[in-house]
Amino acid sequence: MTIQNECIECISAQSRRVCQAIHANEALTHQIINYVETSLKDADFTLSPPVIAAPLYEKMAELAAMEDLYKEQKEHATQQAISYIPFLKETIANCNDPYLATLKTAVVGNVIDLAAEVSFDLHEAIISVFDMPFHLNDTDTLRKKLLTTHHLLYIGDNAGEHVFDMLTIESLQTLFPHLTITYMVRGNPIINDVTMDEALEANMQSICTLIDSGVPTPGFVYELASPEAQQLFDTADLIIAKGMGNYECMTPQRRDNICFLLKVKCSVVAASLNREIGDIVCKLS
Repeated sequence: MTIQNECIECISAQSRRVCQAIHANEALTHQIINYVETSLKDADFTLSPPVIAAPLYEKMAELAAMEDLYKEQKEHATQQAISYIPFLKETIANCNDPYLATLKTAVVGNVIDLAAEVSFDLHEAIISVFDMPFHLNDTDTLRKKLLTTHHLLYIGDNAGEHVFDMLTIESLQTLFPHLTITYMVRGNPIINDVTMDEALEANMQSICTLIDSGVPTPGFVYELASPEAQQLFDTADLIIAKGMGNYECMTPQRRDNICFLLKVKCSVVAASLNREIGDIVCKLS
């Protein structure tokens, strides 16, 4: 997806949220916001929003003298997510269709997004997602694909959300025991996206293979990925990509058998999918 005018406004608003998150003083706040807004005047509208945002976040981190702008928020989101694991395990176990509950568990985590246009209450979102249908629903086709898939590449999105991804992966391995699953994280801290640090802290390596994409953007960009990540992307039987950032960066697609799992949280992605903000999506192509 290429950037739209609404994305420019959203990225500008994100710079203000960064200042709040790091408790920036007035001088630093002015410096960060002025830099971002000035840079956005020359934005390349042939690029995706995450690609535009990545160097801006790198500069914000430099100005703030902080390697990980959202470290505190990511730790809080992770603890929040962990507190819901017993409930989610029970929900999956008691559901008439554990497969569908597993996919919804993956989507539930996708509300943890500090870069979204709209904020969601985590508890309310968890309850509501299990009560709503997929508004773009390729779950049956995905189920059939999973029955014949040997190697699944699961591309993560946000920290905190990775805790739900871990439960999703465990459940998929139970439902489809022939699966070999690799979980892909971002190359370095960007917004609140999951990196190898968070994945290792959660001990995800105990249930699946972990790989650092090498990508510095809030979404998987093939051209910026490491050779190992590119090869894995090209050769995996099936890819599950979580969240709007991955959808934005990977649309149009360069290969088949990619399933996007996400909750629509911005007007631009809603328009691209012909859905509404708040809808949940399982899109396989």
